[in-house]
Amino acid sequence: MRIASIKSYPLELPLSRPFETNFGRFEVRRVLLVAVSTGDATATAECPVFGPQYSYETVETARLIVDQHIGPAIVGETLEKPEDFVERVAFIRGHPFAKSAVELALWDLWARGRGQPLWRFAGGEREHVRCQISIGVKASIEELLEAIEAGIEQGYGQIKLKIRRGWDAAVLEHVRNVYPDTPLMVDANGGYTLQDLPMLKALDRLNLEMIEQPLHPADLRDHALLQREIATPICLDESVDSIQSAQAAIALGSCRIVNIKLARVGGLGPAKQMASLCRENGLTVWCGGMIETGLGACYNLAAASLPEFVHPNDITQSYAYFDIELVRPPIQLRRDGTIQLPERPGIGRDVDWEMVQRFTTR
Repeated sequence: MRIASIKSYPLELPLSRPFETNFGRFEVRRVLLVAVSTGDATATAECPVFGPQYSYETVETARLIVDQHIGPAIVGETLEKPEDFVERVAFIRGHPFAKSAVELALWDLWARGRGQPLWRFAGGEREHVRCQISIGVKASIEELLEAIEAGIEQGYGQIKLKIRRGWDAAVLEHVRNVYPDTPLMVDANGGYTLQDLPMLKALDRLNLEMIEQPLHPADLRDHALLQREIATPICLDESVDSIQSAQAAIALGSCRIVNIKLARVGGLGPAKQMASLCRENGLTVWCGGMIETGLGACYNLAAASLPEFVHPNDITQSYAYFDIELVRPPIQLRRDGTIQLPERPGIGRDVDWEMVQRFTTR
């Protein structure tokens, strides 16, 4: 497959309602779309950067890397398999979000070239993917309960709640009293330290599925110490951005679960490698989300269909966070809390370019 061109499109998308985490409050979602063309076909993928709060990458840095470094490295070149791309851009240290957007688009092109749905081409085995919805910090417990009830009514099989200091144990106790049997997990986005051990240990009695990224991303040692002190499984997110960091987390015993985000690890190929490494070492994984549009969700669905991904995934139906959608047909959640994988080749959906142009900035 010969690469003819790569184009990037920065977008600003208004959220249907503010989303608040330990990182801050967001009312607009800025993302980068990357279109890769062979001349005969074009595939587009989403680069859901959330920096600099989440990582060092931003829309601006991702676009620079794509346009000025990745593009010149592969445009005009012939790539036969996903590993070829990884090798061609290995000279770029870091920048997994930027790399992932191009890598994912290439996967779509390869799958379509073989007439296969992306999820099946990638080795997926599930025709339906279990999903959860992520709910941010709210202004009141009443507002939080309303959001949880709405998620349950839509059919999500698990609820993920964002927590931070002052919005944690007491709030979760109240939620658990109202929903004693609903599968719940929490995400701290690295907002705590070992000084918060009493509060974190108190969460054990709430029967949570996991606590995601409780400590600073660099604190693999402290996560290992914490996991020995609490019964609730620790799930790492920001801490595990490469095979090397995953190996370190495994060696230290820093977690029992890993949230694999395609953009955070550099694409679908690296995600498959990480998932295999985790399974070989007794860890379980699931596919995390970054408040993507439906376009990003299409690729997440393919990852979540892989056999290693055993927990409900952070993949929501269309219009969960936005009043608009960038793909057609929209993604729909089934009443059993799953999303059906498409049978059309590639990601199985078409990009709405009129909508893309409407929200593209320069």
